[in-house]
Amino acid sequence: MKGKKTGSGGRKHFRADPRKAAAARASRQAAVRLGDGEAQRPKGSFSSQNRRAPVAAGETDKAARPRKALPAMAAPQPAAAPVVPPVNTTSVQTVTVTPDENGMRVDRFLEARFPGLSFSHIQRIVRKGELRVNSKRVETKDRLEAGQAVRIPPLHLEEQRPKERPPGKDEETRAFLKSITLYEDEDMLVIDKPMGLAVQGGSGMTRHVDGMLDALMDRHGQKPRLVHRLDRDTSGCLVIAKNRFSASALAKSFRARDTRKIYWALVAGVPRVKQGRVSTYLAKGEDDDGDAKMVVAKHGDDGASHAVTYYAVVETAAQKVSWLSMKPVTGRTHQLRAHAAHIGHPIIGDPKYFDIENWELPGGIQKRLHLLARRIVIPHPRTHKPIDVTAPLPTHMRQSWNLLGFETGHYDPIEESPDE
Repeated sequence: MKGKKTGSGGRKHFRADPRKAAAARASRQAAVRLGDGEAQRPKGSFSSQNRRAPVAAGETDKAARPRKALPAMAAPQPAAAPVVPPVNTTSVQTVTVTPDENGMRVDRFLEARFPGLSFSHIQRIVRKGELRVNSKRVETKDRLEAGQAVRIPPLHLEEQRPKERPPGKDEETRAFLKSITLYEDEDMLVIDKPMGLAVQGGSGMTRHVDGMLDALMDRHGQKPRLVHRLDRDTSGCLVIAKNRFSASALAKSFRARDTRKIYWALVAGVPRVKQGRVSTYLAKGEDDDGDAKMVVAKHGDDGASHAVTYYAVVETAAQKVSWLSMKPVTGRTHQLRAHAAHIGHPIIGDPKYFDIENWELPGGIQKRLHLLARRIVIPHPRTHKPIDVTAPLPTHMRQSWNLLGFETGHYDPIEESPDE
């Protein structure tokens, strides 16, 4: 501190500059002043967050109290490992094909016997010849016969956990399926599939018949199985097997063409030939928008399959529309829709195959697919006696039949047509 030197006896005394001393006192007072707002501290001082307020009389300075020890920081935990289902490894075993499994494909047999077996594992053990039937190699598509011995190598089976289902959902689904049931016994079920309900799931498809069948699963974890298909917008008879034996027997009836299927359709115009046979080859193709559809192909074309349909005109209305009864001999995708369009009389309301330009829909008729799986006659899987089931017209077709004056009890000439 600069000041003036005073005193005697060789001793040096300094006297502070009064102006500087006053400035220092004012700075200290400003630093501790509280109440009417914080005083601005001079440069280089600590912030107000770091200074302690004056301690009132009788109080203990909190800063002087012993501080509680902070809890030790927990050590970082490693990321949780993904949940891997427990795997059960079996030993080599030989099993016998039961009568209920007669006619099953090898891959379906393994899926049914070992629900935790992955598709890739099935393919691998069959491809490598590790699985043998009567000591011989097989392919996944080969069908088994009752009594055959199947050698099964060690398998790695993932534990199957039950699917969580919303409470009450199964009861609701069972009630719906019961409301559309046309025939039922211990082995099979025939339902009247509504228009717009898909038979199986697909891209973005959450509600379909196959998924609903989970609600009918028995105590052994076995659920009913589809044995054939209907287009999403086709309503009518859909056959479902309730066990493995029935699934095999009913599928065999469809393959052997022991099943008689009759469809009703409302088509544009009136066919010149009142009762005829349509025989073509069909293959997968595309429409003008790039969407998949079946197209008429030639024998030998890639993916072409032979398709045969019988049809008969039941009634007509002013040469504008016809009620056709149709019987498919083969079961190709979209067969009836493609064949109706092929003979120049596409099914009314068909968004994919109706190709008549500037055709006006008769008043009062809805622009929905007018195709019904009207009747099915199939041998019972156990008794082999014919099960004959008929589905009613869906709402939109019943409305059209009423407007056109068609009677559902009219004689159907297709019933006596040949099957080949």
